[in-house]
Amino acid sequence: MQVRGILLLLALILLAATAEAGKNKKEKGKKDGSECEDWRWGPCVPNSKDCGLGYREGTCKDESKKLKCKIPCNWKKKFGADCKYKFESWGGCSAQTGVKTRSGILKKALYNAQCEEIVYVTKPCSSKIKSKSKGQSPPLLS
Repeated sequence: MQVRGILLLLALILLAATAEAGKNKKEKGKKDGSECEDWRWGPCVPNSKDCGLGYREGTCKDESKKLKCKIPCNWKKKFGADCKYKFESWGGCSAQTGVKTRSGILKKALYNAQCEEIVYVTKPCSSKIKSKSKGQSPPLLS
């Protein structure tokens, strides 16, 4: 009978400890305790140069805070790092301008960024003529 009582006591202690740990996790989930729901976020401002780690400032009523952010160094500066687009394939090369074009449709605007719905990008045409016989060697002459 005493063994059963000890096991019951241990089970209750373990249950109480688990419940307390669950409360702590819920409290940690609330990051800053702010009741504000209408945060307005500015663009990510890099610490140095024009890409890499930086901060984004947010305001809500009379509160303000900063979040860490990162701008990839290969981002399309024209569109902003917070505007994500789905791009089509490159079009053909224009003989008049020497560039090819493709369009992108807005997929996601992060942090309520002001993004254009459709964007167009161009790049110079390649001067190389691609050979379809890559990896093949010419036939040997006998």
